[in-house]
Amino acid sequence: MAKSRIAPSAAFASIPVDDLGQGDRINFGVASILGHRPEVAGALGALKAALVSTGTLSPRLVELVRLRIAFHNQCRSCMSVRYQSAIDDGLTEDLVCSLERPAEADHLTPAERSALRYADLFATDHLSIDDAVYDDLRRHFTESELVELGVHCAYAVGMGRLAATWSVTEDVPDAFRTASDSPLAPWDSDGVVASG
Repeated sequence: MAKSRIAPSAAFASIPVDDLGQGDRINFGVASILGHRPEVAGALGALKAALVSTGTLSPRLVELVRLRIAFHNQCRSCMSVRYQSAIDDGLTEDLVCSLERPAEADHLTPAERSALRYADLFATDHLSIDDAVYDDLRRHFTESELVELGVHCAYAVGMGRLAATWSVTEDVPDAFRTASDSPLAPWDSDGVVASG
């Protein structure tokens, strides 16, 4: 089994992970690398906690956006995880499969399709996000929600690309571990659940 390109922090070596589910072990792998810089890890954790505790966007929408960006980032650990809060909010593997062609998916809401279009552009061609894109978003989201959506996208693009370079794949399902000539996608295999 391949190891991550950066070793986990020694501070995490003694933490038992046997009782963690597979999704939480994947997240622990990324966190253990961030543990080399505990102040940074704490600040990133505080940002995520603030988004979750004060956020108004649905966990389902946030997860769909995160997974679509994970596809663009080709972050195997990001693509393999599904968060429990999103599942509790109606995320299913059928919805994840709709991310292959979100503009054509019948069971996505108009707000989700708009947010996913924004996420696609954010991850692939951010300078093409123009007034028309924001006009479409404003049909579904308040100004505060637009800021929240943007920060979620920024976090997912930045941290997902960083995690992809670290290649944290020790605990990902086999479908996300296997080398492939074509891009992998969250809809290629059922994900594993992580708390949060």
